[in-house]
Amino acid sequence: MRRVIKWLIIALITSGFIALIILILIKAVPKPPLGDIEYAMETLSMAGSSKAGTYSKKLYTESREAFDSAMAIWEKENERFIFFRNYEKVRTFAQLSAKKAKMAAESSISNSSNLRIKLKEKIDTLNHTAYLIDQLFGRYPMQSEIRSRISKGKMLLKEGEVSYGKGQYLTANRKVTDADYLLTGVYSNVTEEVRSYFKSYPEWKRWVQTAISDSRKNNSYCVIVDKFSRKCYLYLGGVKKYEFEAELGRNWVGDKQKSGDKATPEGNYKIVRKYQGRETPYHKALSLDYPNAEDKERFRQAVAKGILPASSRIGGGIEIHGGGGKGVDWTEGCIALTNSEIDLVYNLIKVGTPVTIVGSIKTIDEILVN
Repeated sequence: MRRVIKWLIIALITSGFIALIILILIKAVPKPPLGDIEYAMETLSMAGSSKAGTYSKKLYTESREAFDSAMAIWEKENERFIFFRNYEKVRTFAQLSAKKAKMAAESSISNSSNLRIKLKEKIDTLNHTAYLIDQLFGRYPMQSEIRSRISKGKMLLKEGEVSYGKGQYLTANRKVTDADYLLTGVYSNVTEEVRSYFKSYPEWKRWVQTAISDSRKNNSYCVIVDKFSRKCYLYLGGVKKYEFEAELGRNWVGDKQKSGDKATPEGNYKIVRKYQGRETPYHKALSLDYPNAEDKERFRQAVAKGILPASSRIGGGIEIHGGGGKGVDWTEGCIALTNSEIDLVYNLIKVGTPVTIVGSIKTIDEILVN
């Protein structure tokens, strides 16, 4: 009996010792940083949901790389004998991944918000630029290439707005940036071209002032045509009585130089003849004394200096006539009004009435501001 008890005591002591050793060994086995790995995965998921891969790409990429390093080291350590494993680098990279992912998520939200705000401002600015192009230069003679750039710019701007509405800010930014290059470039170039054209404004201003002054002095009618605004004004006694929309030659910018250039002349003219019925294909017409003496001298000098070919002809047949109302510049150089408007003008003015045609009665700055 004593022997049995002895062996039982020995067995208990031995098993307790073994259990203690097992416990020590278990505690000695390195444990992988599962909590750090899970947190890194959660923050990466959060960063992905915040579109960090798009709006904070550098930080998000660094976070992914740190996480991949952690997993690679973990896999390598697991190949080693259990007691020799070391997960400190796994923990370090996992913590670094979580830190970078959190920063990426915060940066993405901030960058996305800033881009959204800036994009909205850029879209609004470009829409205003497109509006100005239409309002100021919609009927300005431009090469087909320039018109194509305007159309493409407007299309890209519209596509950018659609992408913006869907929250696709980087796509929207690319399209809006391309639209900005096209539309702003056209607006800048055409504005510069128009400013050059407006160098003649001081002379135009003197012509208009003289015409109105003579109308007031003689208590008579005069006609003033503003080409840039497409307006035809009828004054009596120095006071504006009527205002009409006018349609001009297809190549109206600048003074008329020769026959066939489709330009509406600039200068001081007079009505020399009135036509109606079968006398004109345009309902009624008022013929101007183009070319006058100044036009002929200018033409002669242009040919003499080689500005115009010797074979050029000065042309003529410039009128204020009916058939207008088309909304485009379509004449060969004449000023077109609607039939009802030419009826009114035809009945009010007579042969000898002065007609002053200018590029603009406003300065270029007044036009661009408005």
